[in-house]
Amino acid sequence: MATAPSYVEQQAIPREDTLIERLMDFSFERLVTPRMLKLLYSVHLLIGLIASVWFVFSGFQASTSNGLLALILSVPAMLLWIVYCRIVVELLAAVFRAAAVITNSQV
Repeated sequence: MATAPSYVEQQAIPREDTLIERLMDFSFERLVTPRMLKLLYSVHLLIGLIASVWFVFSGFQASTSNGLLALILSVPAMLLWIVYCRIVVELLAAVFRAAAVITNSQV
């Protein structure tokens, strides 16, 4: 005698692909980069911060006046770096959103 399927078996939750599965997708049906934009943005901000700190420390190693000048210049440079990184990441996000809209309209 066959039993009726339980409620749990009928309500299967779709599983989302992991990062490794997406990286191994050789048909390129799913994009990996949109999921990594936050990481990409934070890594670039960290690189800018490290460069600014290195610039200030190397300025102070040369002389106090060079260190103060580097400290004063590193703040606006870091702000410009943040704006630049934000614009680039937003452009990437817009490209990926446009690609998603185009692929959905062609199906």
